Amino acid sequence: MRQSIKLKVRYFFGFFLFVSIASFSMSNGYELWLNYTKISDEATLLKYRSTIQTVFLEGTSETQSVIKNELEMGLGGLLDTEVVFQGFNKGGNQLIVSKYNDLPQELKSSFIMDGLSKEGYKIKTIESNGASFVVVTANEDIGLLYGTYNFLRLLQTHSALENVDITEIPKVDVRVLNHWDNLDRTIERGFAGFSIWNWHTLPGYIDQRYIDYARANASVGINGTVLTNVNANALILTPQYLEKVKALAEVFRPYGIKVYLTARFSAPIEIGGLETADPLDADVIQWWKDKAKEIYTMIPDFGGFVVKANSEGQPGPQNYGRSHLDGANLMANALEPFGGLVIWRAFVYSEHDPTDRAKQAYSEFVPEDGKFMDNVLLQVKNGAIDFQPREPFHPLFGAMPKTPLMMEFQITKEYLGFATHLVFLPKLYEEVLQSDTYRKGKGSTVAKVIDGSLNNKKVSGMAGVSNVGNDINWTGHPFGQADWYGFGRLAWNPYMTAEDIADEWLRLTFSNDEKFVEPVKQMMIESREAVVNYMNPLGLHHIFDTGHHYGPGPWVGNLSRPEWNPVYYHKADSEGVGFDRTKTGSNALSQYAPEVEKMFTDLKTCPEEYLLWFHHLPWDYTLKNGRTLWDGLGLKYQEGVDEVRDMIKTWEAMKPYVDDARHHQVSMLLDIQLEEAIWWKDACMLYFQTFSKMEFPREMEKPEHTLDYYKSLKFPFAPGIRPRWD
Repeated sequence: MRQSIKLKVRYFFGFFLFVSIASFSMSNGYELWLNYTKISDEATLLKYRSTIQTVFLEGTSETQSVIKNELEMGLGGLLDTEVVFQGFNKGGNQLIVSKYNDLPQELKSSFIMDGLSKEGYKIKTIESNGASFVVVTANEDIGLLYGTYNFLRLLQTHSALENVDITEIPKVDVRVLNHWDNLDRTIERGFAGFSIWNWHTLPGYIDQRYIDYARANASVGINGTVLTNVNANALILTPQYLEKVKALAEVFRPYGIKVYLTARFSAPIEIGGLETADPLDADVIQWWKDKAKEIYTMIPDFGGFVVKANSEGQPGPQNYGRSHLDGANLMANALEPFGGLVIWRAFVYSEHDPTDRAKQAYSEFVPEDGKFMDNVLLQVKNGAIDFQPREPFHPLFGAMPKTPLMMEFQITKEYLGFATHLVFLPKLYEEVLQSDTYRKGKGSTVAKVIDGSLNNKKVSGMAGVSNVGNDINWTGHPFGQADWYGFGRLAWNPYMTAEDIADEWLRLTFSNDEKFVEPVKQMMIESREAVVNYMNPLGLHHIFDTGHHYGPGPWVGNLSRPEWNPVYYHKADSEGVGFDRTKTGSNALSQYAPEVEKMFTDLKTCPEEYLLWFHHLPWDYTLKNGRTLWDGLGLKYQEGVDEVRDMIKTWEAMKPYVDDARHHQVSMLLDIQLEEAIWWKDACMLYFQTFSKMEFPREMEKPEHTLDYYKSLKFPFAPGIRPRWD
C-alpha cells in the first residue's frame, strides 16, 4: 500500500462515512480489476483526454450517485485529470452518461431502445455539428451503471472509442455469488481468510470493503449475493440478524445487488417454537408466510431463499415423508406475493442408494419436472458428483425441460488445490456451458438450458460458490480474482470464451503490453488442463484425501458412507480401474440423451478425458496413442507436473511487467503448486501400482518417497473444513 492516504468525507445514502480512500498500489491486489491507475501509453492518454473533455451526467438517485463516484475515480485515475461535470455541451467533445429519457433531444434519434431490458445498455459514438459524443445510455439506472463499468473497461483495455456501437443485455436473469460463510466468520471451503461479513459490528458499522465488494460485483454484472452457508444456521432468520442483513442490503441496493439467505428447513422448530417442520403442516405453512412478510417489510427487494435439504445431513422435507417438491413449493408459496425466489439445490445423495451417487439427483427430481411453482429455480451443480477438476455435464441439464435449471459453479477451489494453485476456472465453466445435451437435437447446449432460450423459461440463473475472504487481495491467490471476474462475465453472457475473459482480466489487472498479455493468457488457458493431468487424469475423479479434500487420498476406504470413499469412485483392482456407468455397470449413462449415451458408451468415440468416468478398463487397455492405460496414467501425471514447470518459467519471464510484490507472491505459490503436483503424481501412481503390478513408464520421473510415506501425511487444520454446529 502506498504511504500517501487521502481522507475525504463521502455522503453515502443518507449518512456520513469517513472513508479512507487509500491510493492502493497495484501490489496488494485490493483494487481487483477496478485498477484505475494512469494510462501509461502517452498517445492513448492524450487521445482519451481530447475525446472526454467534460461529462454530462444528470440525476440524483442513489445509483446515479454511485455512477458519478465511479466516473470520478475511473476517469480521474485513468486520465490523471480532474473530472468536470457540466450540462450538455453542443460544441465540445463530451461523455454523456444518461438514461434515455434524460438524453438531450438531438441525441435521442440515434438510439433504438425497443427490446432493451431493465439491465441492458448502449454505448455509442455520435458525431454532431463537428463535436463528438460518447454516449452511455439505458432505460433504467442499473443498466446505466453496467454501461458505465463497461465504458471504463474500454478505457482500461485501451480500446478505440471511434465508431463504438455496443448493445449489451444480460442473457441470464439471476447472477449470484453463493457465500458459504458461517455466522462465526469461518467459511466452508474458503481459502482466502475469514468472512468479510462482520456480524458483530453490523448493522452500525459499514466496512468500506462492503462497498468495494458491491462495486466489484456490479462491474461484472453480478446482481445477487447469498450471504450465508448452504449448510444453514437458522439464526440468520431471527430479527437480530435480519437487522444486520438489512444494513448490507442498503449498501448493495444502489449497485443492483439483491441479498438472498439460506433457509434452514428446520427453522420453524429451531427459532419458531413449533414441534414440526412438515411442509404440509398448517402451522409450518403459516410460519414461513409470516417470516417472508417480516423479511420483506425490512428488505423490500429481498431476493429469496436458497435451500439445501436432505443432503449431507441437512434437514428437509424427506424427514417427514414428503418430497423436495413439497418443500420447495412450501417456501415458494410464502415468497410468491413479494416476488421472491426459491433456489432449491439439487445436490442430493443418500447412503441408502447402493448403485451410483451420480444417478441420485436425476432419480429424485426428474419425476417432479413441471410441478414446481413458477418462482422456483432448481440449482444444479455443473456435474453429478461434486465440483471435480473435470466432470461430464450433469444429466439433469438435458432432462427437465419444464423446470428452470440454475447452474451452480464453484469459484473457490475445493478440489483444485485451494488458493495455492493457479487454475483458471472459466476454462472449466466454458467447457460445461458448451457441452451439448442433445435435448432438442444437436446444438442444445447447457448454455441454452441455463439462459432459458432452449425451453423458453421465464427466469434463468447462474450461481458461483464464492472464493472471497478478508485477505487483502480478496481471493488469496492473485489469479483467483480472475475466477470471480470470469464467473461474472459468463453469468452475464454464457457464450463468452475463456480466452477473451483472460485477455480482459489481464489487461484490467496487470498490463496492456502484448509481451505480457499473450504468454500469460496462454498460461492461464492451459492451467486447468494441467491440474486435471496431475490430479485426476483420464476420467479419474474424487480421489482426494478425506474431509478437507487437500491432496491425494485414493487409498481412503474406511469412511462410514461408501460414497464418501475414493475407492468407491476409481474401483481399482488387479483387473483394471474406472467406474463402469454403461449398461453393464450402474447404467448412469441412460440418464443422458441417446446421442450422448452412445458417444460415451462406445470406447471408439468416448473422449479419453472421460474414459475412466464411464468405463472400468484393463491396465493394459490400448489408448489412442498406442500406449497402455497404465502408461497413459503415468504420462498424464508427468505432463501435469511438466506443465507447472512451464508456468513457472513463463511467470519468471514476466518479471519486467509486474510489480515486485505480486510477482514474488505468485512465484512462491507456483513453487508450492509444483511440489504438490509432484506429490499427486507420486502418491497416486504408487498406489495404483499396487494393483497394476506394472513398471512406471520410462518417461515418468520416479517417486520421491514411498507409498507409506504419502499415506502417513495428515492435515488436521487444513482450511475450509465445515464447522459442526452441534
